[in-house]
Amino acid sequence: MKDRTLHEWFAESAARHGDAVALEVGGRTLTYRQLDRTADRIAGEVLRRCAGRPRRIGLYASRSVAAYAGYLAALRLGAAVVPLNPSFPVARNERIVRCAALDAVIAQEADPGLPAPVVEVDPARPAEESPGAAPPRPSPRPGPREAAYILFTSGSTGTPKGVPVSHRNVDAYLRYVVPRYGLGPGARVTQNFELTFDLSVFDLFATWGSGAALVVPSRGELLSPARFVTERGITHWFSVPSAVSVALRLGRLGENSMPRLRWGLFCGEQLTVEQAEAWRRAAPAAIVENLYGPTELTLSCAGFRLPADRRAWPDTSNRTVPVGEIHPELEALVVGEDGRPAPTGELCVRGPQRFGGYLDPADNRGRFLTLDGDRTAVWERDAPPPDAAWYRTGDLVRDEDGCLVHLGRLDHQVKVQGYRVELGEIEAVLRGHEAVAEAIVVAVREGDGPVVLHAVCTGAEEAGDALHTLLRSRLPQHMIPRSIAFWPQLPLNSNGKVDRNAIRTELADE
Repeated sequence: MKDRTLHEWFAESAARHGDAVALEVGGRTLTYRQLDRTADRIAGEVLRRCAGRPRRIGLYASRSVAAYAGYLAALRLGAAVVPLNPSFPVARNERIVRCAALDAVIAQEADPGLPAPVVEVDPARPAEESPGAAPPRPSPRPGPREAAYILFTSGSTGTPKGVPVSHRNVDAYLRYVVPRYGLGPGARVTQNFELTFDLSVFDLFATWGSGAALVVPSRGELLSPARFVTERGITHWFSVPSAVSVALRLGRLGENSMPRLRWGLFCGEQLTVEQAEAWRRAAPAAIVENLYGPTELTLSCAGFRLPADRRAWPDTSNRTVPVGEIHPELEALVVGEDGRPAPTGELCVRGPQRFGGYLDPADNRGRFLTLDGDRTAVWERDAPPPDAAWYRTGDLVRDEDGCLVHLGRLDHQVKVQGYRVELGEIEAVLRGHEAVAEAIVVAVREGDGPVVLHAVCTGAEEAGDALHTLLRSRLPQHMIPRSIAFWPQLPLNSNGKVDRNAIRTELADE
């Protein structure tokens, strides 16, 4: 079966379901035909601004017609989409523009201050009133191994890492999830994730690839999921698990408040049993599934579907819903400290959803495993790994009664609001201030609530305000520590290394 490009997934639905609703956002409703026409007009304007057909296009837009039509326009031209978040600091977006070598940026504002040609799209203007060049001629079809999109994740060295995901990777993913979740005409799917978050690709293209409708909540509506689901006739909900905790704290997730919801899908963080129970009470007819997977393995590579009977739910050691089964076309390997397969260890995965390597080949070093007899060998080359190599997720898992359970990380990476955060990137920014000698950032979970970041530094305590300003200028909001404390010295463990556990414990007790 021939691989489909990401745009072909949309185009085939547009051809079959032209008059069906494709998008509801900001009080506007667009059919597949209207959304396709809008994307074509934007694509024509991009070509008018560029000397040739662009290879990579940035998307500086959020929760607007400009964002969704702009995404399709870039794909229509055969370019890789590089989402940029307007709420992120300018310096971070500028760095991504340069790292990705963008040929153009589609934006919903005139001058976002980015170092690339900008094509402004008025998100309030209907497609039929939009001026611009005629729709472009069909673009050369990108190859299956060419990037469909490039996302930048937090990097431990202080620089975000570019993750190119190919059309082949996404095609393999969509072929599995579209039938698995019963998507098709009549389904109404949430669009909860920002476009810089890889899970947004499920929202957009599992929906548009099946002829379903994409329904975009405002940020206020995200705080009241039950009301949004009921009033907008949502059939498929997809979010991070912490959205359940927020709604519970606000008293907005009552029993049987979503009686018609069919699916509740969660990914990006560990899903606790308590969160799953709360969602089941609110949506008793919905199937609840926990999804798992890093950006490098194309959104999700495993899932666990909770049985309808609560008594049949697995009783895991850490009260989280299991990772579940790896997708059928993928292979998983749990590797112990000795490099051999083990019941507890690092989860490694390979197959058609595994990306081909980082944008900067130097980032590939140490992130893949190859087989060497009955042991694995670490890939230590600044080059793309072979298809047979396993991607090292960095996640610690254990087989409990036939189910893989996520136990945590093997490094200093954490999930905050579903975003992957390398604590080392925050520490690098703090250490870059002349008043800071040492800096450690730890993640502390507040009871059953969200993960909260705290920083501890040594140096000049009076620099506290300046550090907050520095962080806000360099990092997105979800990466900024709630507190910055100055200690005379950092505690050390028996090996002479900074004792992160001691810092975490002391902060949790405060």
